[in-house]
Amino acid sequence: MNQAQERTEILVGKEGLDYLAGLHLLVVGLGGVGGAATEAVARAGIGRMTIVDHDSVGLSNMNRQLVCTHSTIGKAKATAMGERIIDINPDIELDAHVGFLSPDNMESFLAAGDFDYVIDCIDSVACKAVLVATCQKLNIPVASSLGAGGRLDVTKAEITTLDKTYNCGLAVNLRRKLRRAGASLDYPVVFSGEFPIKPLPQAPVGNDPDALPRAVNGTISYMPNLFGFMLAGFVIKQLLDKQRA
Repeated sequence: MNQAQERTEILVGKEGLDYLAGLHLLVVGLGGVGGAATEAVARAGIGRMTIVDHDSVGLSNMNRQLVCTHSTIGKAKATAMGERIIDINPDIELDAHVGFLSPDNMESFLAAGDFDYVIDCIDSVACKAVLVATCQKLNIPVASSLGAGGRLDVTKAEITTLDKTYNCGLAVNLRRKLRRAGASLDYPVVFSGEFPIKPLPQAPVGNDPDALPRAVNGTISYMPNLFGFMLAGFVIKQLLDKQRA
């Protein structure tokens, strides 16, 4: 028995571990939610993973993102998270992609990846909608995180489908874009029905005077990570159920 996975093997058996080791998962977005999802998937014994993020680690990430430590500030999130994952599981086959998935490259990237499941932790609603619609077009299973910002109550977090969500502005915008794309709304998401605490007033992003103003949501250490762990758990359970069917 592999000592690093002996506790997992008690739950899923050697056949389950072997099955997980043969899968390829994609996680897009490596902030609070995506970092936690990535780590949970890696620790569960997934054999191959692709992680994608265009951003760098900043000090403002410290309160909630597993990728953020004082030693990683300034690094590309994909690079820093990749190093963390290899330190956890040196045997994993990992592609840490520093870049931005856009409508222009989304379909070619997904079609070439041979992914067994996609975990969507993108902040941008426009890119999130394109990712989900393209996954559905290519018959790749996908699950999304909705808004964890502005929430404190862990008991309100749940897995459901996008069409059943409420009290989530991100979900409203995502539904609108997916309808326009002709995509299904009946796919899995993690969300919170808690009324969000109001963000700070809109302000320009960074030092760029031409940047569009953006409201800044409050966040806390546990909520984005809870969303990420829930997403990872849901996806892994779905995959194991498929293997046992």
